[in-house]
Amino acid sequence: MEWLNALVQGTLLGGLYALFAAGLSLIFGVMRLVNIAHGDLIVLAAYLGLSVTTTLGLHPLLALLMVMPAMAAIGYAVQRGVLNQTLGDDLLPPLLVTFGLSVIIQNGLLEVYTADPQKLNAGALETASVAVGGLSLGLLPLLTFGIAVAVIWGLQWTFYHTALGRAFRAVSDNQDIAQLMGLIRHHIFGLAMALALAVTALAGILLGVRTSFDPSIGGGRLIFGFEAVIIGGLGNLWGTLAGGVILGVAQTLGAKIDPGWQVLSGHIAFLLILAVRPNGLFPRISA
Repeated sequence: MEWLNALVQGTLLGGLYALFAAGLSLIFGVMRLVNIAHGDLIVLAAYLGLSVTTTLGLHPLLALLMVMPAMAAIGYAVQRGVLNQTLGDDLLPPLLVTFGLSVIIQNGLLEVYTADPQKLNAGALETASVAVGGLSLGLLPLLTFGIAVAVIWGLQWTFYHTALGRAFRAVSDNQDIAQLMGLIRHHIFGLAMALALAVTALAGILLGVRTSFDPSIGGGRLIFGFEAVIIGGLGNLWGTLAGGVILGVAQTLGAKIDPGWQVLSGHIAFLLILAVRPNGLFPRISA
């Protein structure tokens, strides 16, 4: 039963990792951009949630009504104002710019919020649990996993059943032809980044409710997100969810063997899968 519990808890933890990774997968799928600042943007969303909850006294989940639009606006502005000028055949400029953005965000958060760990207070939601087949499952992990599934489904539906999704796929397949058909590439990229950072806001708030955070943890969240994306297959949204679950299960099973192996076991699982399937378990197949 203990091993089954570790397996279930790892699966639920994978929902949070999938939220970390969903924005990365979306951005890479649309514009082939690897966003080094993604982890710091997750932390930025958590701090914005902290500001909203402490100033207005709102529950962190209600704070999402303000944090998600704010992060979407930041994403659109950064993409239109900075990142669009770096996109091209050379992958190095956007990597360098997003690395610089990561440094700026970290130092800005240190100046405003200091290095002291913070946490979002969600009240009874943090400790509430339900009994399922002899297992006690936390309500917050269940909610996080459910949100992750809903977000992945929503992004997938947007991609294949809306005009915006068709625009995303068009500029991803061939930017020049999409421009000739009347799509403004830079605007579409801005909308993609806005959507990605709205999802990042969800990840940041749920991270802040689940555990403490400080300005320096963005790098670790970025690594977990990258590993989930690569395990699942670049650009595959449902694969991203599977990658997050595999990573979460590997970590909880490793922690069951030895608490010091929790993070290491996730990295080992990532390396083993990468060695066997360099393109991930479910790589996106181009039409």
